[in-house]
Amino acid sequence: MMIRLVKMEFEEDKVALFSSIFEKVKPMISKMDGCVDVNLHQDIKNSNIFFTISHWENEAALNVYRDSELFINTWKKVKPLFKNKAEAWSLSS
Repeated sequence: MMIRLVKMEFEEDKVALFSSIFEKVKPMISKMDGCVDVNLHQDIKNSNIFFTISHWENEAALNVYRDSELFINTWKKVKPLFKNKAEAWSLSS
C-alpha cells in the first residue's frame, strides 16, 4: 500500500470553489480501481492550504488514476486556483 500526500495552496477567494470541486469528484476518485481511501484536510492556521491524503493499493493504481480523464479534467479546473505550485509525496505505509 502507498499513501499519496498532496499539499495545495489556493488564492483566498478560490477556496470555496476548490472545496466544491473536490466534493463532487471525491466519490469518483474513491471508486477508482486501487483507491482504498481519499480525504481532504484543511490547515488550521492557513485556511487556504489543503492536503489530500489518498491510499492506493500500489503505485500502478495511482498512475492509472493520474492518467485518467477524471484526473486530467479535474486538474484543469483546480490548477488555475493555486496561489503556489502544488507539492506531492508518495509514501510507504
